Amino acid sequence: MGNQEEKKMSEKHRKILEAAIDTFAEKGYAATSTNEIAKKAGVAEGTIFRHYKTKKELLLSIVSPTVAKFVAPHFVKSFSKEVLEGEYDSYEEFLRKLAYNRYEFIKQNFPILKIFIQEVAFHEEFQKPYFNLFKDVILPNFTKVVVHFQDKGELKKLPPETIIRFTISTIAGTIFTQRFLDQKQDFNQELEEAISFLMDGLSPGQK
Repeated sequence: MGNQEEKKMSEKHRKILEAAIDTFAEKGYAATSTNEIAKKAGVAEGTIFRHYKTKKELLLSIVSPTVAKFVAPHFVKSFSKEVLEGEYDSYEEFLRKLAYNRYEFIKQNFPILKIFIQEVAFHEEFQKPYFNLFKDVILPNFTKVVVHFQDKGELKKLPPETIIRFTISTIAGTIFTQRFLDQKQDFNQELEEAISFLMDGLSPGQK
């Protein structure tokens, strides 16, 4: 009996989290009420407050543990394994793999990533775990790729961190603006143009 009660509760709990993710992603944190979340989850508002004292606590529980436990490690492991640890003949080939791999990832995880992006700028407590994850895991592997192609003479001798920043902001910016703005545009073509744009800017050019 106890087990069944627990199961029922965890099912309700899951529904609350799913409803919160959907509603926060759709309307933003500030415009969402716990009452709306409760309606969407099919539970009484009081049920939410049995799990979370405040709306902010509910948001923190979504963005921190959920992203940290499920999305972030998946992001880091799959990104390292599928992209950063691969072998490439050129930085352009690497960029193509990076761009299409992350596009698929963002498509699959868009609602929670949208919440993360909306809220991470405003809540300092969200920021540290992700910055540490980036600094400890992604940055060293990404740096190896950049240095490798700098040594081959394919990339300008800029600081690797600068090349990484330009690469991430261009690829991520192209993907996210397409998701938020004009989804009718031929996205593959836009991604290819972003790759060409990066290569034009990062290649050493003729001496």
